[in-house]
Amino acid sequence: MNESILKYLFDIRESIDSINSYLGAKRDFNEYLGNKMLRRAVEREFEIIGEAMTRIDKIDADINISSKKQIISMRNRVIHGYDKIDDEIVWGTIVRHLPVLQKEIERLMH
Repeated sequence: MNESILKYLFDIRESIDSINSYLGAKRDFNEYLGNKMLRRAVEREFEIIGEAMTRIDKIDADINISSKKQIISMRNRVIHGYDKIDDEIVWGTIVRHLPVLQKEIERLMH
């Protein structure tokens, strides 16, 4: 696999690990809502994930990541629509899509 793609996959994995670390095992939506610093940290990690995915897509558009376009779209919304970020959508992404992405990234890296 292309060395640049591996670097971006590593960056995505690091950001996923960071999000999981920030949220801890409890994963409480109300705590997330009430903590601006936590929300901003998670949003920043999604920016990194989306940017790395954009770069991967430019190198190899055929790479098998199921939610590639949605990840890139979310990054654009977080960066350009910072005043319209829907915390429930971010939370839903964390709960439903991040575990799938994590498995796909691990598969691609090995």
